[in-house]
Amino acid sequence: MGGVSAVPSPATGGTPASGWPGRRLGLPPEGTGSIARLGRRLAALLVDWAAANLISYAFLGGDPWVTLALFTAIQLVFVALTGSSPGHRVLGMRVARLDGARTGLLDATVRGALIALVIPPVVVDVDQRGLHDRARGTVLVRR
Repeated sequence: MGGVSAVPSPATGGTPASGWPGRRLGLPPEGTGSIARLGRRLAALLVDWAAANLISYAFLGGDPWVTLALFTAIQLVFVALTGSSPGHRVLGMRVARLDGARTGLLDATVRGALIALVIPPVVVDVDQRGLHDRARGTVLVRR
């Protein structure tokens, strides 16, 4: 029978039939330099969102749009300068470019803007990279 092999969906935590997330990119299956998994990513997002909320409520009245702008600014500034948002750093992750170059202002700006739109980070490929990472040739890896 000429069957078609099913590839598990990365959205449900599946991996490509040929290995682990990041294998196609030359990344290890686990440990330093491996793809940061969903739980770690969500926790980092919550850390950054909590920081934006804290600043927004403490100094700027807590307006939701101001909070979103602060969250985006945190992503932009920290990823551009250090390669990691505060949440990434706390949870042992960093944004890496696939070409080995250092992440810069353009990478951080595009990623931050697309993350603020919510949908791009949710649409992931078999390597668990969202559209925001694919747009800039970046990947979120463990430190």
